[in-house]
Amino acid sequence: MSKEIIERVEKILPDFDLKLVSQGAEALVFVTEKHPYLPKDIKPAGLTNVNNFIVKYRPRKPYRHEKLDLQITKSRTAGEAKLLYKLDSLNIKAPKLIALDAINGIIWMEFLGFRLPNGNFSSLKNWLWFIEKKGESEAIGQLAKDVMRLVGYAIAELHLNEIVHGDLTSSNIVLVKESETEEKYSVALIDFGLSSYSNLVEDKAVDIYVLERALVSTHPQFSELYNEWLLEGYHSLYSEKKKINAWRDVERRLAAVRLRGRKRSMLG
Repeated sequence: MSKEIIERVEKILPDFDLKLVSQGAEALVFVTEKHPYLPKDIKPAGLTNVNNFIVKYRPRKPYRHEKLDLQITKSRTAGEAKLLYKLDSLNIKAPKLIALDAINGIIWMEFLGFRLPNGNFSSLKNWLWFIEKKGESEAIGQLAKDVMRLVGYAIAELHLNEIVHGDLTSSNIVLVKESETEEKYSVALIDFGLSSYSNLVEDKAVDIYVLERALVSTHPQFSELYNEWLLEGYHSLYSEKKKINAWRDVERRLAAVRLRGRKRSMLG
């Protein structure tokens, strides 16, 4: 099925060299070196990477009625594009929107991140695995602490603007180089396909809990510290904005969500 989907997107974009980088239940993500409308000798301004671009494609679902499927695909694609535009206007680090083809389920966006020395993409998951292989002193060193606090801070920026990510895993968080000469990073959130506007404390707590569980799953040896630093960063922005009561609400609800999660695990 995936081969048919890839062939379909290649027909929609016949003049683009597309490299598949990830495939989920809702979308396929490609990298291309060609901008959707600028010639190759003109580089776009305001982007971190002017040589690579992300193409996200939502394929049609054959089990849905054709007209309904078109409507859903168009709506969800346009909704994600609008959210990316909103995040940019709020100065929240996420891929910038470049172009939209809602009818065909395609979003063009900024490519964020870089290749680690081992060749892997700089998702939080890959970066933590990379430093963990260097030994415990690196895995729980000051740089790891700083990065995890930045992650928490970035999530708090979303939540304080009443936006929930909906799929917060360490694969959907990306490290971006801030310096070519030293290990200095910023953190960006990606993949907002399941995101929504919400002022519910429950939704914010679930967002954090999903990431906590992802870290436990992929980095079990050091996840307790990573999650502690994550919450330190999250709390720090609430403190900066003098939203201590709001933080306490999230903290209390997060404890309740964790308890529900443990009960589900015990019951199987």
